[in-house]
Amino acid sequence: MTTETAPPAAKRVPTERTHHGDTVVDEYAWLAVKDDPETIAYLTAENEYTDARTAHLAELRTALFEETRRRTLETDLSVPTRKGGHWYYTRTIEGQQYGVHCRRAVRDGETDPPVSADGAPLDGEEVLLDGNLLAEGHDFFSLGAFDVSPDGRWLAYSTDFSGDERFTLRVKDLTTGELLPDEVPDTFYGTAWSADASVLFYVTVDDAWRPNRVWRHTVGSASADDVVVHQEDDERFWVGVELTRSEKFILVDIHSKVTSEVLVIPAGNPTGAPAVIAPRRQGIEYAVEHHGHRFLILHNDGAEDFALAFTSADAPGDWVPLIEHTPGTRLEAVDAFANHLVVSLRTDGLTGLRVLPVGSDDSYDIDFPEPLYSVGLDANPEYRTGQIRLRYASLVTPDSVYDYDLVTRQMVLRKQKPVLPGPDGRPYDPAEYEQHRDWALADDGTRVPISLVCRVGTPRDGSAPCELYGYGSYEASMDPWFSVARLSLLDRGVVFAVAHTRGGGELGRRWYDQGKMLAKKNTFTDFVACARHLVKAGWTASDRLVARGASAGGLLMGAVANLAPDAFAGIVAQVPFVDALTSILDPSLPLTVTEWEEWGNPLEDPEVYAYMKSYTPYENVAAVDYPAILAVTSLNDTRVLYSEPAKWIARLRATAPQGDYLLKTEMGAGHGGPSGRYDAWREEAFINAWILDRLGRA
Repeated sequence: MTTETAPPAAKRVPTERTHHGDTVVDEYAWLAVKDDPETIAYLTAENEYTDARTAHLAELRTALFEETRRRTLETDLSVPTRKGGHWYYTRTIEGQQYGVHCRRAVRDGETDPPVSADGAPLDGEEVLLDGNLLAEGHDFFSLGAFDVSPDGRWLAYSTDFSGDERFTLRVKDLTTGELLPDEVPDTFYGTAWSADASVLFYVTVDDAWRPNRVWRHTVGSASADDVVVHQEDDERFWVGVELTRSEKFILVDIHSKVTSEVLVIPAGNPTGAPAVIAPRRQGIEYAVEHHGHRFLILHNDGAEDFALAFTSADAPGDWVPLIEHTPGTRLEAVDAFANHLVVSLRTDGLTGLRVLPVGSDDSYDIDFPEPLYSVGLDANPEYRTGQIRLRYASLVTPDSVYDYDLVTRQMVLRKQKPVLPGPDGRPYDPAEYEQHRDWALADDGTRVPISLVCRVGTPRDGSAPCELYGYGSYEASMDPWFSVARLSLLDRGVVFAVAHTRGGGELGRRWYDQGKMLAKKNTFTDFVACARHLVKAGWTASDRLVARGASAGGLLMGAVANLAPDAFAGIVAQVPFVDALTSILDPSLPLTVTEWEEWGNPLEDPEVYAYMKSYTPYENVAAVDYPAILAVTSLNDTRVLYSEPAKWIARLRATAPQGDYLLKTEMGAGHGGPSGRYDAWREEAFINAWILDRLGRA
C-alpha cells in the first residue's frame, strides 16, 4: 500500500466519567457531537485519507464491481405471490437502483405464478410503487412499510430518505393511483390493517429510538386524531403490530430480550380494547399465531429450546401442549394455514421445516439434499391454501424459490437466482465449488462449527488465503447464504469461512445463553479458536487470514483484535459496536436500556461494569502490533453510532501508531450502508478489494 499520505490528526479533549469508583478518561468523546462542523471535517478528512491509501486498488474495485454486475441479471422479476385476486411481485430494471413493486390480476383458471421473458413487465401489470421515482433527488432511500389492505384497495407505505430509520407513512388509493392526504411522520417498521380496511395500525418510537407506541389511524382522517392503542412504559420492552394470516386478529407484540406479552384486537372490531393472551412473566417468551378456534403459542416456559401449545381463541387461558420440548431442536416459528401448520426449526446447526396436518398425527420434516443449507418460509399471505412457498440456498446454491404441496409433498422450483457468466465467459457451475462443515475446539472443550466454501482443488497446505466471518450475538444465526460478489473472491483462490460462535443461535438457546451477559467472552474466544483451527487444519495461515464482521460482529472484530492480533493479517469491522461500554452506560442513547438484558446493566451492577470494561474494544486498545484494520460506518446510523469506530480508529493510531488503520464513513446512509443496489455493490467491491490486497491477491 502507498504511504505518502499522513492520517488526519484527531485532537485529544480528555473527558472523565466515573462509575463504581472507576474513573475513565475518553480523549475522543467530542467525536460524538454529530452537528459540530469539526466532527464533520474530521470524518471528511478520514475519508480523503482512506481514498488516498486505497487509490492503488481503484482498478481492482472497478473489476470487482463489474464482475458482480456482469453475473447479475439486472432486469429481473421476482416470483409472483398470490393474495386474493392478484399476483404481487417486484421488478428490477438494468441501470436503476431500486425495485418496482407491481401486481397483476389473477386470470381464470390460473394456478401457477405467471412468468415473463427477461424480466419484462407482465401483461396487464399495475405499478403500485416505483422506488426509483420515490428516490429521485435523494442520496438515500429506504422503504419501511409496504402493506396492501385486505380488500386490495389501499397501500400503506413508508419512506426514509436519510438512513435514520424514521419513516413517513402514507396511504395510496390503488383504484385511482392517488395519494390520500393521510401522512404520519416519524413512524417505525410495522403496520396492520383492520378487516374492512378502514383502520390502519402503526408504530412510533420514543426519544431513545425504542418502538414504544402502537397507534390506530382511521383512513382519510388527520394524523392528529390518531389514538394510542398501547403505550409501553417499561424501557426494557419494545412493541410491534401485525395482522394474522387469517385476517381475524391484530396482534400487538411486546418484547424485551427475555420476556414477551401479546395483546389481540379483533380485526373486525378495530376500536375494541386489546386483550392479553398471557400476562408477561420475567424470562418467559412466547409468540402467537391464530388458527381457527385457537391461538397457537410458541413458548419457552419450561422449554429451553421452545415448545408449541395452543389456547382458546374465544377465552385464552391454559396452554395445551401440541409439540413437546425436545432439547437440541430449537423451534423458531409457527405458521398456520387452514389445514396445516408449518414449524420452522433448527437442529444440529441446520434450519428445517416440519409440517403438521390438522387432525392428523402424521407430521413430517421436509428433506433437503445438501450437507449445508438454509431454508425458510417465503411470503405466504394466503390462509386457505394447500401449498406453501419456501426459500432455499447454500454456500454454492443460489437463492431458490420453491412451491411445496403440503398434501402430495411435491416440491416445484419456481425460480433460482440467475448467475450469469463471469469474466471468463463461462456459466456458473456449482460443481466447481465445494462446501464443508468443520469443527474447532474452544479453550473450554466446546466444539464450535465452521462452515466453509472454496473452489474445488483449493490446496489444504496452508497456502490458501481465507476470509473468516463472524457475528455471535442476539441468537442470530449465520446460516449458509449464497453471494454473487463472493464468487470474485473464491475464483481468486480465497476460502470463505463462517465461525458459528456462541452468542448466535445455530445450536439452540443454550448456544446463545453461553455467549451473552457474563459469558460474552466465549464469543470472542470461540472465534479465535476457529481462526487457529483453520490454520492447524491447513485451510490457511495466520498471515493469509482476514476476519470480517458487522454491527455486534464488529464488536467481535474489535475484541479479537485485542485478544489475538497475531491471528489475522487484516480485520474488516462494519458499523462496529466497538465502544460498547460507553453506549450501554448511557440510557439516553438509542436502544441502550433494551440492550441491558443482552449485555448486562453496567450502571447498576459493578460486576457487569468490570466484565464489559475487560473486553470492550475501545477500552482495551494497547500498544501492540495490530493487523491492518478497515472500519466502515455510516453517519446516520441510529443502531451503532458512527462515533464508535471513529473514536476507536483515533485511539488505535495514538496508542499503536505503527499500525495501518482506515476509517470510511458513508455520509448519507444508515446502519445497512448505501441503499441502492449499485451503491451497495460498489461498497462491497471496496471492501473485497481491501481484503484481496491484505491477502496478496490484489
